[in-house]
Amino acid sequence: MTLPMQIFRWKSSIGLAIVFAVLLVAVNAIVAYRAVGVLEQAQTWVQHTYQVIAQVEIIMGSAKDAETGERGYLITGDPAFLEPYNNAQRDMPGDLDTFQQLTSDNPSQQDWLAKMRTHLAVRNQLLHHAIEIRRGGSTMVQAALSVTGPGKVEMDAIRALAKDMQSEEYRLLASRLAQARQADLRTRVTIALATALDIILLIVMSRYLYRERELRRATELQAVELRQANALISASAADINELNKTLDLRVKQRTAELEAINRELEAFSYSVSHDLRAPLRTVDGFSLALEEDYSDAVDDAGKDFIRRIRGGVQRMGQLIDALLQLSRITRAELDSSDFDLSAVANSVASTLLQDNPDRAIEFRIQPGLHATGDPHLIRIALENLFGNSAKFTSKLPAALIEFGWDPAQQAYYVRDNGAGFDMTYADRLFSAFHRLHGDKDFKGSGIGLATVSRIIHRHHGKIWAFSRVDDGATFFFSLK
Repeated sequence: MTLPMQIFRWKSSIGLAIVFAVLLVAVNAIVAYRAVGVLEQAQTWVQHTYQVIAQVEIIMGSAKDAETGERGYLITGDPAFLEPYNNAQRDMPGDLDTFQQLTSDNPSQQDWLAKMRTHLAVRNQLLHHAIEIRRGGSTMVQAALSVTGPGKVEMDAIRALAKDMQSEEYRLLASRLAQARQADLRTRVTIALATALDIILLIVMSRYLYRERELRRATELQAVELRQANALISASAADINELNKTLDLRVKQRTAELEAINRELEAFSYSVSHDLRAPLRTVDGFSLALEEDYSDAVDDAGKDFIRRIRGGVQRMGQLIDALLQLSRITRAELDSSDFDLSAVANSVASTLLQDNPDRAIEFRIQPGLHATGDPHLIRIALENLFGNSAKFTSKLPAALIEFGWDPAQQAYYVRDNGAGFDMTYADRLFSAFHRLHGDKDFKGSGIGLATVSRIIHRHHGKIWAFSRVDDGATFFFSLK
């Protein structure tokens, strides 16, 4: 990166950091402002509740003043004692209206207020009636008796309503005080967190600015070093061009060497295929002539020797075939494509069943499996794996061979219920001529699993196995 680009990056980083810091401080301020607003609203409701409770007391005070003025007039007959009564009659409607406005959001309070208005109206009529009786010249006792019974009933009802109103407000007060305390706590916590975030932001910004300053210094130093490096690169251009020419020559030489090695391998394969087979055919032919034409001239031991010679020759031929196949697989070009792996497995299984008509072999092949690779080579791998399972289940009355996909291992598997093997020697499985069972127990060349391993590795995959003695074996392989 050039020096102007580094400076531009540094300035852009500083600008973004400042914008982020301003946004964070603004968010903290908004959150704190809203928290204070919630606290103020909670406190306002608490004050409102106290005001409602006080308004009930004012209404009850007016009712008591009216009753006190009425009693004073009844006792003395002096109109001066009616002043509290008259004041209560004047103020009470406004007090009730104030209470109605304060509790307009509370249906219960509105119902109780309507009932209180009714009882207060009846109570005031009784007080007015007693006053009029006293003005008419009747005695205090007569006037008092006219309202004593009904008046007490109405006043008790008014007190009960006032108690219900205050109880409701005290209930609301307890709830609102709790909300106010929670709002106060949230406000304190919010402000504390906002302050802590601002402090952290200041620390981070300070460290960031310090780091950016150091980065700018390092960038300037890097610019100097780059200029020096450019000078060295310019001076070395001729050397690099010369090395490129030398490299091209070495690649051509190496390619020629590899082609020569491949020709030698092809010649070796031809020699194995023809030159080694010729003496084997000679030995096998003469052994067959001895067995057919001179069977009467040799005893049973001689006949057994002839059979052993022919068996050894045939086994040598099988080994040569296996080696040739392994060599061809190693050198063959991959013709990769997407193909139906389940169909290939079913074809291999069908061929194996035809070759073993006298055996009870059950194949369980998972349908719908697809793979990407060389179908011909993968078929050879399955032929060897299925053949291996068929061989090691040959001593069972009923053999089971399974093929499918294991999600846990992320690999295909071939599983059988055959003789299995000791996992101690599992590292020998895929090496040529290394066998874990004797030739007397299970015939084989020791090349099959080595061939499978070469095919899987050519597909950049992996192959491994798991088994227990006399409990079957499972071979896993993956293709990339």
